[in-house]
Amino acid sequence: MPARSPLPEQAGQHSFRSKHQDRTTTGPRADTSRPMTDMRAIIFDFDGVIADTEPLHFAALQRVLADIGITLTETAYYADYLGFDDRGCFMAALQTNQRPITPQLLKDLMTRKATAYLAAVKQRLVIFPGVRELVHEAADRYRLAIASGALRPEIELILEEAGIRKQFRQITSAEDVSRGKPAPDPFLHALEGLNRAEGNGALQAKDCLVIEDSLPGIRAARSAGMKVLAVANTHTVQDLGEADAITHSLAETSLDELRQRLWRTADHRP
Repeated sequence: MPARSPLPEQAGQHSFRSKHQDRTTTGPRADTSRPMTDMRAIIFDFDGVIADTEPLHFAALQRVLADIGITLTETAYYADYLGFDDRGCFMAALQTNQRPITPQLLKDLMTRKATAYLAAVKQRLVIFPGVRELVHEAADRYRLAIASGALRPEIELILEEAGIRKQFRQITSAEDVSRGKPAPDPFLHALEGLNRAEGNGALQAKDCLVIEDSLPGIRAARSAGMKVLAVANTHTVQDLGEADAITHSLAETSLDELRQRLWRTADHRP
């Protein structure tokens, strides 16, 4: 995993920074007769946000690729493969090494990788600091979902072990979409699932906060029309500037402050 460059914090400064933090506006008052938006749902990425599983994914992928004569370095994984689902990772590796790609080959590689990964997870389950607390707090106030390129059994296993499965009303996994991140499909599928769970379609993309750690994930969320909090678990803070706000850790994140920063107008309803 690449070294993380700390961002100096001034005394008393909030633990996350927003693109809008220093922005000031002038001009006519907002038209309060038009509907305002608010933060009403939070969609979490999984690997690298909830669970510290990226090293396990890398080790399993590296092992399976080595069996077919392809070398994958840690540097290349974090630079070029992070944020892809298993299919995307294997396709990229095969294309980079000018190997033929067939549906059966992809299926075999993905099955072998999933087996190796699940075996490793059972030996080493690490939930990032602050995740359990944030999820429990958020579930009392917002609708929660997961949109991940991981496989459903992997997600379900870790959430159950962490004791936070029931807090999520929707899980979108690699099996649910044909296009993974950076396409917006996983987040739009999660949004549809949240609306189905509520029995209505009232929730919109602009009401959703996405929590991501990868650049493809950030771009996917923004393409879906959602706001993004990036957590610097995998990339450095300096690498995550495309997000709306950035935090060093979810243990340092205040949902109230984040909501006020990114949904300011919601607090000025008549």
